[in-house]
Amino acid sequence: MFKMSSSHYQDFIPDIHNICYRVKEKSGFLLCRRTFEREVLTNINGTMKPGLNAVMECTGGGKSLLLDILAARKDPNGLSGDVLINGAPRPANFKCNSGFVVQDDLVLGTLTVRENLTFSAALRLPTTMTKHEKDERIKVVIEELGLDEVADSKVGSGEERKKTSIAMGLITDPSILFLDEPTTGLDWSTANAIFLLLKNISEQGRTIIFSFRQPQNSIFKLFDSLTLLASGKLMYHGPAQKALEYFESAGYHCELLNNPSDFFVDVINGDSPAAVRAMQEEEANETEQLLMGKLPVIERLAQFYSKSPFYRETETELERLSGGQHSSSNLAFKEITYVTTFCHQFRWILWRSFRNLMGHPQPWIVQVILQILLIGLLFLFCRAWSLYVLTVFQCVTSVSAREIFLMERNLFIHEYLNGYYRVSSYFLGKLLFDLLFGRFFPSFIFTLVLYLMLGLKRGITAFLITMITTLMVAYSTTAMILAIGIHENAASGKTLLVTVYFVFMLVFLGMSLNFETMAPQLSWLQYFSIPHYGYMVSCLHLNENVTLFVLNFRCTGEEFLKIQGLDLSPWSIWKNILSLACMMIIFLTIVYLKLLFLKKHC
Repeated sequence: MFKMSSSHYQDFIPDIHNICYRVKEKSGFLLCRRTFEREVLTNINGTMKPGLNAVMECTGGGKSLLLDILAARKDPNGLSGDVLINGAPRPANFKCNSGFVVQDDLVLGTLTVRENLTFSAALRLPTTMTKHEKDERIKVVIEELGLDEVADSKVGSGEERKKTSIAMGLITDPSILFLDEPTTGLDWSTANAIFLLLKNISEQGRTIIFSFRQPQNSIFKLFDSLTLLASGKLMYHGPAQKALEYFESAGYHCELLNNPSDFFVDVINGDSPAAVRAMQEEEANETEQLLMGKLPVIERLAQFYSKSPFYRETETELERLSGGQHSSSNLAFKEITYVTTFCHQFRWILWRSFRNLMGHPQPWIVQVILQILLIGLLFLFCRAWSLYVLTVFQCVTSVSAREIFLMERNLFIHEYLNGYYRVSSYFLGKLLFDLLFGRFFPSFIFTLVLYLMLGLKRGITAFLITMITTLMVAYSTTAMILAIGIHENAASGKTLLVTVYFVFMLVFLGMSLNFETMAPQLSWLQYFSIPHYGYMVSCLHLNENVTLFVLNFRCTGEEFLKIQGLDLSPWSIWKNILSLACMMIIFLTIVYLKLLFLKKHC
């Protein structure tokens, strides 16, 4: 039903005109620090026709960078040249109508193969398609990639993960499919199986463009086109099976049993016996080859290619496709056009988050067990310390908040760049789910049991104030941790900053148990401590006899609060809650802005 004829795909031929890419780098220290530009890609030209189009690199070739540029996934700052489709600029929805499979298989192992494909289909296929049509499309892709037997099982082996990633890229039936090193992490037989699958897909008329490092000979034989890069320069672009003949014409002969990809790398690095012999022969000649021989190997091969018949054929083909007209602005940044609405994206992000939790409930279960154990230990403490533990526990359980976005950081970047959803729908969907299931329910149960066990102030209003305060402490800490560490990995300096700030909060919360022990010079720091505000509200609920752990006498809760110098007016409660709300809003705004910055510079 959804199979397309080869003629459907043959109309989409990417043509590359003089692509250059420069990056800004800094050197020096402090006041002597200088910024300079370095050219990563230089004058890359070529066409990618239906079939298997390999982009290989040698030293510092930038193959993944070129792939991102072709797939419109790279920030255009520093980029010049044209990437056209059949001589015309790429449409605004190009990223939604093409497929991209990243090097790391970004599929959720907690979901089944069918569930991963269902999520992709729900967000990438138009809402005008019925559920039955989308299910049929999923069925076709599963059969096409041989995933029938594992369709309703969780994604397991490396081959299953790779096939599932490819299936998610094919869900929109794209004319062009990009793959970044598709055999990374796979053994020899699995890599062969993946490429035989890609070969069959390309024979339907699709244009498949992929990066590769050094494939074995059996895989190299499947390539239709080869683009060879070294130090950002084009060494060869043409039919893959004519590459050895081309290098032989340049004076480099491949030995009989040598792997072609290994041979290319050895030649460019100057390690091949053929490369050594060629340089010796060039040094013996008083010709143009002699002058070229004095240049580095990469420069010589780049010059040799610029004078080759393959280069002239490429230029002729580019002129034919573009009609002699080049657009200088088609690489300008274009906002992604989405095929689904904000509410539709929001709903499906909640759906996947819930399925992910059901597939991996262990962290939630561990948190509940810790709560039960902690409640049992609180019988050993007085009420003031119990309230301290109540506040601290909300902070401790919120430390894992970085996992909300950090564990899915690469997944978010990949899916956003492929047009799955808007930043706003992802942000609100993930945040709402975590605050509801990861924070609200555990905090509600823990606070309810502890409130009844301590026999705090009776009445629904008093309980609601305590509950609101507990949740605000948890939410504010969650937002703060996300704001500090959303960009960073586990070994980064900002992770240490989160830990230091967390210790600081607990130290000043402990000092709040008896304000007389706090040095006046440091008292202003308490206003930067999130649990301080929560503990202040909790203290205002002490309305019965309390045993002070510092002073050896009993007093009422009101007397205890007066000794601590606290304001007993109703405003004293709400100003602390309002402070927590303001901190939460500020930190969440920072998180959202960081996500926007992340997607623009990824």
